[in-house]
Amino acid sequence: MSSLSDRRDASAPAEAAAGIARADAEAVNAAGNRPLYEKRQQIYPKAVSGPWRTIKWAAMIVLLAIYYATPFLSWPRGGTAPDQAILVDFGSSRIYLGPVSIWPQEIHLVTGILVASALGLFLATALFGRIWCGYACPQTVWTDLFIAVERLLEGDRNARIRLDRQPWSVNKALRKGTKHLIWLLIALSTGGWFVAYFHDARELARTFFIGEAPLTAYLFAGLLTATTYVLAGTMREQVCTYMCPWPRIQAAMLDREALSVTYRTDRGDPRGAHKVGQSWEGRGDCIDCRQCVAACPTGIDIRDGMQMECINCALCIDACDEIMVKIDRPKGLIAWDNVDNIERRQAGQPVRHRLIRGRTIFYAVALAIVLGVMAAALVTKSDTTLDVLRDRAPLFVQLSDGSVRNAYTVKLFNKAETDRSFVIGFGGIEDAEVSAVGHPHDQAVRVTLAPDTPISIRLLVHAEADELEERSTPVRITATDTATGETTTTRSVFIAGDREDD
Repeated sequence: MSSLSDRRDASAPAEAAAGIARADAEAVNAAGNRPLYEKRQQIYPKAVSGPWRTIKWAAMIVLLAIYYATPFLSWPRGGTAPDQAILVDFGSSRIYLGPVSIWPQEIHLVTGILVASALGLFLATALFGRIWCGYACPQTVWTDLFIAVERLLEGDRNARIRLDRQPWSVNKALRKGTKHLIWLLIALSTGGWFVAYFHDARELARTFFIGEAPLTAYLFAGLLTATTYVLAGTMREQVCTYMCPWPRIQAAMLDREALSVTYRTDRGDPRGAHKVGQSWEGRGDCIDCRQCVAACPTGIDIRDGMQMECINCALCIDACDEIMVKIDRPKGLIAWDNVDNIERRQAGQPVRHRLIRGRTIFYAVALAIVLGVMAAALVTKSDTTLDVLRDRAPLFVQLSDGSVRNAYTVKLFNKAETDRSFVIGFGGIEDAEVSAVGHPHDQAVRVTLAPDTPISIRLLVHAEADELEERSTPVRITATDTATGETTTTRSVFIAGDREDD
């Protein structure tokens, strides 16, 4: 008895401290503030049917089909280049996008693609809110797929809640185990396919499961498998709320006229339970059934207004419309709308939907400019890289006959997929004598390059000093394709006197 009493006495301070902590937490919550850390509440989204759910299914199928099919699309390029249409090839240091090959020195093209993508996302957000998050974001697509598997094996919302509350049994273990196994298989296919964007997809499909694929393929496939499984299977809405920066950035993209999934307070409030036969006078159409909350994959109440957690999936619209039909009220209590229209209806003014306004015009014009610049860059993109480095030690050489010699290192690179022949030219100084180390002096400087092959040429230029008006004369060095006549030009200078500031 004494030992029991001692244990009770020892536990008293801990119980008192726990009671104080609970009281503090209750006081914090009562004050309307959240604690620094709050345990995640499991969300069990309810299955709904309707036009927006159908659109989400269609978007998921189309996007997954594009993701899985793209690495196996072919684009004939000739030569030794791979015929995979979309490929990030680290081995040859380039990105293949159909007919376009982007080299490391053409990083401005990658920058243009990223800027155009961002502006397109800004424009879509200004028009339709977070439509990207609700229908096209990879996190949304794979989470939808994982939830579909979960619902198939464990049942709808209520069934899943009951299953999680039940003690472990063979049936529960079988359902949970099968679900996680399928999730892992989906995650593995996701990681494996993404790796196919960086390797020969057909070769990877042949070698991956027999242990002959590159080590990097297994490493990144495993990493992506783990991230897909964790993010889409267990974290879900936490990724959108806490990890993704876009919910916070989107606030700058929206205005009062941007369409978004909206609870129409002018029609729904005041809300409350409604019995059959009761009048609808003096009250709103919302019967507080909370089906919109049950259908929400992020667990929010759309009736609380615009919230960071809302991804504009519109499943609450389908859930609400189904209830409106049952109680014989018009659909659209929750709909794509905006704050401005709610206030206009309350003031008895006609609603309006202005897709063309200052914000959307700005994004559209900026996007058009970037796309135009990108198109021009791609049209004028050359398959030849020509770089020239002029010797600086010494800057020039004064020869015994009074002439001046400058030396240049010409670096030529053939980025085409076929052999090409070039003639190296020099312009800017009349009667200049041009020669190249290792080439006959009485012949033009000609070189032949295989695909993906660089060459470095030592170019010597002689000129009469008294024929040069300036100490530094602008010159140009060219490389002309003998087959097509395409000329690539790089500018430099010819030094013909002492220059301490060069």
